[in-house]
Amino acid sequence: MDINYVSSLLKEFKAGGLSLDEALEKLKILPYEDLEFAKLDHHRLLRQGFAEVVFCQGKTVAQVLAIMDRLAAYNRNILATRATPEMYEAVKNSMPDAKYHELARLIAIERQPPPADQDRVILVMSAGTSDIPVAEEAAVTAEMMGNVVRRVYDVGVAGIHRLLDQRKLIEDANVLIVVAGMEGALVSVVGGMAAKPVIAVPTSIGYGANFGGLSALLSMLNSCAAGIGVVNIDNGFGAGRLASIINHMR
Repeated sequence: MDINYVSSLLKEFKAGGLSLDEALEKLKILPYEDLEFAKLDHHRLLRQGFAEVVFCQGKTVAQVLAIMDRLAAYNRNILATRATPEMYEAVKNSMPDAKYHELARLIAIERQPPPADQDRVILVMSAGTSDIPVAEEAAVTAEMMGNVVRRVYDVGVAGIHRLLDQRKLIEDANVLIVVAGMEGALVSVVGGMAAKPVIAVPTSIGYGANFGGLSALLSMLNSCAAGIGVVNIDNGFGAGRLASIINHMR
């Protein structure tokens, strides 16, 4: 349900190709469709540039399938986060073009990829290999929303020479997403090197005093480097979405 769909529908009605009742039938899902257990916001693409994203955690397989089926009826590109392999198999049986990003736990349906500006790159960085699942959630989200994404993984401060070797990529990026667990120090170092927005993503990776990501979150919030914004613990999707919005601004 994008602007082109609505425009073509109104033009067809104006030309007499659709009756008033037929046009109303096609538009009746605006502003939302009630499935009883979920109210689908088909207007999201018109307002925000991307269809409503499905958060699968806590939903049943049947609920995810029903939601994805209805969203796919009106949108070319669909994304579902925190999805299990069982959810993916059910969706794929109904929509064979669905793809599962196992590390990121994302189900993606991409029928018409949005154009991406090749000169405006989002760089996704992870401190450790254990942070890659959250980093991949951010990276795939940004790619789905029409962005060129580059990845640099396992460049944490325990071996800072690995990070310094990436200086050219850091300088060339238009937006940076930095994913780190433990004490979250990578964000401060990158923030001190970059002249572009840095989106920090704390992860729940770490030993006991990490408190499920709380230590990394507080470190990032208290960073002395300027130009850093922080999303919630393990929220790769939120970082990817925010990076995309920034990257598309003109």
